[in-house]
Amino acid sequence: MSQSICRWGILGTAGIARKNWQAIRLSGNGRVAAVASRTEERAASFVAECQAEAPVDPAPRAYGDYESLLADPEIDAVYIPLPTGLRKQWVLAAAAAGKHVLCEKPCGADAGEVREITEACERAGVQFMDGVMFMHNERLAKVRDELDGGEAVGDLRRIATQFSFLASEDCYTQNIRLDPELEPLGCLGDLGWYCLRAILWAARYETPRAAFGRLIREHRGVPVSFSGELMFDGGLTASLYCSFENEHQQWLHLSGTRGNILIDDFVLPWHGAELSYEVNQACFAVDGCRFEMERHARRVGTREHGDGHATAQETKLLRRFGELVLGGAPDPHWPRISLQTQIVLDACLRSARDGGREVAL
Repeated sequence: MSQSICRWGILGTAGIARKNWQAIRLSGNGRVAAVASRTEERAASFVAECQAEAPVDPAPRAYGDYESLLADPEIDAVYIPLPTGLRKQWVLAAAAAGKHVLCEKPCGADAGEVREITEACERAGVQFMDGVMFMHNERLAKVRDELDGGEAVGDLRRIATQFSFLASEDCYTQNIRLDPELEPLGCLGDLGWYCLRAILWAARYETPRAAFGRLIREHRGVPVSFSGELMFDGGLTASLYCSFENEHQQWLHLSGTRGNILIDDFVLPWHGAELSYEVNQACFAVDGCRFEMERHARRVGTREHGDGHATAQETKLLRRFGELVLGGAPDPHWPRISLQTQIVLDACLRSARDGGREVAL
C-alpha cells in the first residue's frame, strides 16, 4: 500500500470505541474516516460527540448501516466493538470486503467461530488482531526480558491472575454483559480473556495440557464469577479468577525458583506518565532464635502513559495495526494467539459445565 495513512471505519458506537477513536487520532499513521451504527442519526451523534473532544479533519462520514461502511472504497481497516454474538457475522463481511479487522474480545462465541473468522481473514489476505491493549506496551517487553534473563524469577513455576469489578444491580437487567444472546461468555469472555492471554504470553504460548474450571455463579446461563486452573508440561501451573462480583482488581503474578514479579494493573494501567512492576526476592534468614523474613524488592518503571496519550498502550496497538496494514504483509502471530486464547477459554468453560473435570487440550 503506497499511502501513509490507514483509513479506519468503526462498526458500532460502543463506549470503548471512543477510546480507540482517540488512539487512532494519536497513532500518527491512522485516521477515523467513517462510523456506522444501526441508524445514521446515531452514527452522526457519535461522530459529533467525539469530534467535540478529539477532532478529526475531515470529519468522519456517518453511515446508518454496516454494509455501507464496508462498501466504502476509502476504508482500509475496520474496528469492530460489536457484541460477541454479532462479531462473527461482521468480521466475515469485513474480510469479504477486503478490509483489515481489529476486533474486540472475545472474538467469537467459541473456537469454531474464531477459527472460521481467522481463516476467512487469511484467505482474504487481511490482518486480523484482537483488541488486547497490554500486549503492545513497553512494560510487557521489559517483563519478558526479566523472565528470559533468569535472575529475577528463575524457572517460572506459577502464574496467577485476577481481573474483576463490582457490577451494579442495574447491570443484571440493563447491561449487555449479562445478555445470553449477545455476551454468552459473560465474565470469562469479558475479563477472563485478558487473564488467559497473560498466562499464555508468560508461558511463551505453550498450550496447557489440561484445564479445570469452576462456575462460581452464573446469571441466566452467563458466567458471573469464574475460576480456572491450567496445567502445563514441565511443572508450570496457572490460575485465573474473573468476576463481576468483586471490587476492581487486575493483577498478574509470576513466580519461580528465584523470585517473583507482580504487576498490579496489567490490563488497564494506573493513570499517569509511567507504568511499573515490582520484582521481589525475599530471603528467610534463621539464626538461633531469630527467624526473619527479609523483603528484597525493586520497582521498575517504563516511561509511557497509562491512557490517552501517544505513548499509551491503546495508541501503540492502533499504531502497530496501522503499520501492518500499510506494510501490506499480515502477521499470522496475532490471529494465531486469538484462536489459542479461545481454545483454552472453551476448555475451561467445558470443564466448569461438567463439574470441574479435567479437560485435555
